[in-house]
Amino acid sequence: MGKLQLPNTIKMVVTDFDGVLTDNCVYINEDFTMSRKLNFKDIMGVHLLRKNDFQIAIISGEKNSAIETLAKKFKIEEIHQDIRIKIDVLKSLIEKYSLSQEEYVYIGDDVNDLECLNFAKYKITVPHAVEKLKSAEGIQITENDGGDGAFREVADCLIG
Repeated sequence: MGKLQLPNTIKMVVTDFDGVLTDNCVYINEDFTMSRKLNFKDIMGVHLLRKNDFQIAIISGEKNSAIETLAKKFKIEEIHQDIRIKIDVLKSLIEKYSLSQEEYVYIGDDVNDLECLNFAKYKITVPHAVEKLKSAEGIQITENDGGDGAFREVADCLIG
């Protein structure tokens, strides 16, 4: 694992949520609602990217209020939840924003991200990702775990 390297042509960060912005754990409350823990380093990463005019898109296999809270607070327009086949959403984002392969990065941590990671030129995963992802051609691995500064690491790389 080394320092991330991304070009200054990136305009959009497309990311999974659980396992990237969270520690991949779900907490079940007494009333059977679920909650997730977010790290302020990663939240600051979202803020810094938005402040510096980067677009952020979240494509999640689950639906949860934490994503909606982040979207509202940071005016993230591209929120896609409860998505089983993520590549279709990624391709629609590329078309909608007329992005070239040089203009976006994809971050994911599990097998439902593999197709997107294989499609993207710039791809990032986290240390606790499944082995299949960590061996993908051209993949970069953050030093920090998901939910513990991995997203911030990407933001810092892009902002410089």
